[in-house]
Order: sequence, then C-alpha cells, then structure tokens
Amino acid sequence: MLHMFSEWFKNRFSDPQIIILWVFLIVGFLLVILLGDMLKPVLAGLVIAYLLEGIVLRLQRLKVPRKIAVFLAFAVFLICLLLLVIGLLPLLSRQIAQLIQELPALVANGQKELMQLPHKYPEFISETQVQQVINFLKSELTRLGQTALVFSVASVKNLITILVYLVLVPFLVLFFLKDKELIIQWGKGFLPKNRDLATEVWEEVNLQVANFIRGKLWEIIIVWSASYITFAMLDLNFAMLLSFFIGLSVLVPYIGATVMTLPVALMAFFQWGIGPEFMYAMIAYGIIQLVDGNILVPLLLSEVVNLHPVAIIVAVLVFGGLWGVWGLFFAIPLATLVHAVTKTWFGKKYKTGIPDSENPSDYATS
Repeated sequence: MLHMFSEWFKNRFSDPQIIILWVFLIVGFLLVILLGDMLKPVLAGLVIAYLLEGIVLRLQRLKVPRKIAVFLAFAVFLICLLLLVIGLLPLLSRQIAQLIQELPALVANGQKELMQLPHKYPEFISETQVQQVINFLKSELTRLGQTALVFSVASVKNLITILVYLVLVPFLVLFFLKDKELIIQWGKGFLPKNRDLATEVWEEVNLQVANFIRGKLWEIIIVWSASYITFAMLDLNFAMLLSFFIGLSVLVPYIGATVMTLPVALMAFFQWGIGPEFMYAMIAYGIIQLVDGNILVPLLLSEVVNLHPVAIIVAVLVFGGLWGVWGLFFAIPLATLVHAVTKTWFGKKYKTGIPDSENPSDYATS
C-alpha cells in the first residue's frame, strides 16, 4: 500500500511544471483568503475590466485602435453605472421601503386568507397546520425585521463604503484596461520561465470563464426583463424588486430558482390569496424557469464546460460558504478552474513520459 502511494505521488508530482501550477494555485488561494477583504475594490475592478476586455477585443477585431476601444468600453461601463446608481437603485430602495411599510397589512391579509383554508379544503389542511405556518411566518418576519434594523444602523458605514467603491473601482477599471500589457509584463517578471502547464490551464479556464460570464450576464438581463414584464402584466406588487432578485438568482443554478419560489408565492398569496391570480403568477414563474433552464442556458452557455449538477451544487455550497456572495458569483468559474486543473494534471502523463496502462503502445515505445 505504501509502495503504491509512493509510486502515485512520484508519478503525479515528478514534473516541475505540476509543482509550479500548484504553487500558483495555493498562493492565489492564500492571497484571496488573507487579503480578500482589503482588496475587494481591486478584485471588483479586475473582474469588471475582465468583462470589458471582451468589448475591447471585439472592437480591435474591427480595426479600432486599442486606446479608442478602451475609451468606448469604459464609456459603456460609466453609462451602465450611472443608470444603476441614478435609475435602478432608487427604484429598488423605494420598493423596499414600501414593502417594509406595507408588510404588516400584507401579513394580516395573508393570515386572514390562511385561516379560511381549513374551511375551504378541510380534507387537505387543518387549523393546527395553518397555525403552525402562521407561527413560522411570524418568527421569520421578526428575524427579517431585526436584520433590517441592524442594516439600517450600519447604513452610514455601508453608504461610505459604497461611495468609496464608486470612486475607486472606475479608476481601477480604467487603469487595468489602459495598462493591461504593462501589468501583464510586470507580473511575468515574477514568474518562472517553465510555466507551460500553468499557461495551458489558464488558457482553458480563461475561455470557459469568459463564455460563462458573458452568457450569465445575458441570462440575468433576459430573465430579469421577462419576469418584470410578466409580473407587471399580472399587476403583482413589487414587480421590479421580485424580478431583480429572480434575475440574480440565476447565478446560483438550481438553488436560486428554488429559493425565489417562496418570495414570489408569498407575495402573490398576500396580495390575492389562493385564487386564479395566484395560480397565474405561479404558473408564469414556472414557465420562466422552464424556459431559462431548457432554452436560455443551453443557448447561451453551450460552449461552457458541462459540469455535473452535483459538482455545481457542491461548488456553490463550498465557495459560497468561504466567500459569501462573491463565492456564489464565482462558484461555477472556480469549479471550472478545478475541472481544468484536474483534467490537465491527470492528462499530463503522456507528456511526462509516464506510460499509461490503458495504452499498450506506451510500453512498447518505452
């Protein structure tokens, strides 16, 4: 057993390039863990610049000089940022404030509707079950109110942080785009020359992550817009707030759609009770999720590596637990990185001169 482990270790770690690859991964992981909170503006600027680089490259393919392409991409970013700050955030904040004000009346209306269910459907639900549901909702709403109070107390600090981000991040994005080659050449000066394996992994991950992020952005926009139009046509209260979070929920496959079912159902129930309107809202939400999962995802993310649903859920749980919202956002790209590393690492045998028992010709040539 010990001999087998020794041979496995020697085979897998005999190549210096594998050691270099693992050093890159461990150092990057430690930097994010130890300095992630302090470097959040830098990481945010780096991610946004990475997204805008796709626009810059497309413009360069159209024979636009890089400086002009960078300026145009940065202008698009500033316009989107202004629309977000001036248009979307005030609307969402108004709907959140309105929801908090109307929550007692909504809960009272929902409680009234729940108490009528045992009389309408005595064979399916009892008064005891209804009371248990009411107690659960009261406890959850109380906890939500306490969380909102804590958030409001810390709102000054949060506002200052947002203002700092609004100033720092655009500058960082501009410098990352403008001085991309200088930064890359500076970084290469610290790297060993023998880094072919790490470069191979990066090229695959870069392609997959770029496809994933571009596809996810379009998916968010489409699901968000479709949900808002649908809920507005049904006259569901807080349509923008609900549709916004439904759009963001696609970042967490399988789990996001399931979690958002409860807020949609509660809002429709509080507004209409169990009736035709409630059923229309839930059916419409179900259709949106079916179209997203069966049409949008295959269409927009067809070039992304096909990770197993179990791998995606594990990645969401692990990276979300490590880094919160950032971990949820980057769960699939990080899972893609793990997939690329393992595939390249275990596929490296033929390059390191180690014979593969599944290929008899390797023994013949060795």
